[in-house]
Amino acid sequence: MKFIEEVVVDEFLPTYRSMLAADLRERGFTQSEVADALGISQSAVSKYAHGDVARHDAILADDRVRELVETVGEGLASGDMRPVQALVEAEVLIRQLERGDLLATIHRDAVPALAEYGADFAIHDPESDLRTAERVLSSLRRGLRVLENASGFARLIPNVGTNLVACTPDATTIDDVAGVPGRIVDVKGRATVPAEPEFGVSEYVASVLLAARAAGADVAAAINVRYDEDVVAALAAQGRETVEFSGEDDIETAVAEALSSSPTATVLYQTGGFGMEPIVYVLAEDPVSAAEAVRDVVR
Repeated sequence: MKFIEEVVVDEFLPTYRSMLAADLRERGFTQSEVADALGISQSAVSKYAHGDVARHDAILADDRVRELVETVGEGLASGDMRPVQALVEAEVLIRQLERGDLLATIHRDAVPALAEYGADFAIHDPESDLRTAERVLSSLRRGLRVLENASGFARLIPNVGTNLVACTPDATTIDDVAGVPGRIVDVKGRATVPAEPEFGVSEYVASVLLAARAAGADVAAAINVRYDEDVVAALAAQGRETVEFSGEDDIETAVAEALSSSPTATVLYQTGGFGMEPIVYVLAEDPVSAAEAVRDVVR
């Protein structure tokens, strides 16, 4: 685990300080004056001067960093800029470079898993897509653990397999819905999750969830299980409203029609048809709640 702050400390600051130290020396500052201006020791200045500190080539070559060094160096040399302003100017640039920019790129190189979120996210942004997606995946993992530890749950897994899915708050497509690649399967009477959850890997269960949300349901997770009258009855006994929907129409139309007649339903089921296995779908506000609902059916 490498934080972007470590990139700032390990890569940006040594490079920036060495560049600024060199600039100030060229403007006639003594080694002691450079140390005072930068708030570092004279021995550190000496290391910068002798090239004993590693510098990052991309930071050295960045025009904005070079411009900042020149501006701060000139300001400190002329007395027009106090050290506190020099600090603020550097902090402003650092925040800019962290936001989908140079430092974010260096950070992604150090943490390759960040690359899947693209180049424009800001890791400090509390509303970033990265944070939202990771929270969805974390919640989904908790729900999957509920299923893995639920004795007897495997008997609710249909032939097509079960999937537990969860979506981002503004989900509109399957790519905004996370699920289990390959679905949850029954292996010798035990529910088995074959891989880590990912976004965009579920099709049918994700489509049911998206269709329900499009129809106005305030839900963010869904799970499918084997259809049985007793299963539907057990879910109803939990206080969940149930409604049947047709498997003959396209999924969005079928779910919309079912929820138009029962707007608060969170259990949708189809009794099957030609080439279609009967399935029950449980909708919930989060994946843990969805998992607990079906777990309680087999308790």
